Amino acid sequence: MEALFTSISTVALAEMGDKTQLLALFLATRFASKSSIVLGILAATLLNHALSAWLGVEVAQWIPESLISWVVGLSFIAVGLWLLIPDKDDSEENNVMKYGAFTATFVLFFLAEIGDKTQIATVLLGAHYGSVWMVLLGSTIGMMLANVPVVFAGNWIMDRINPDLTRKLACMLFLILGGITIATPLLQ
Repeated sequence: MEALFTSISTVALAEMGDKTQLLALFLATRFASKSSIVLGILAATLLNHALSAWLGVEVAQWIPESLISWVVGLSFIAVGLWLLIPDKDDSEENNVMKYGAFTATFVLFFLAEIGDKTQIATVLLGAHYGSVWMVLLGSTIGMMLANVPVVFAGNWIMDRINPDLTRKLACMLFLILGGITIATPLLQ
């Protein structure tokens, strides 16, 4: 359950102000079918984060156990510091938009997630917890918690959320996770 709750909270916080959240807002202004956008986000997240969590679990098996807490812990800290850099909406309107809300959302969201903070976080969570399913479930819930409200009430929500404070809170959470991950084997 720890993997589930940690995945939900870290991914939801890391997604605040992220380029994929800005993409969700952009898509919500372009398409009337909000449910198709939500389903596209869900499908893209499930595929991307399943691969990411699996990769994290697999990579962790190749790293010596004595180093895994250091590698994962320092990676959590690096992602935390990376969160302090605000994302910009770099989505381009291209030919995929002509295929409708679901397809456009699925393709653009999946591509935008490649190498994104939340994808890297999912890889690290998979490596840390060794559980593809709990991390996948948690990271997907976290993504949906951060993006579904934006699809339905984007401008209203974005006007009321302080993105700088949210990024700082997410940074602190990742720094704490990194510190705990490094310290836990040392305290045993």
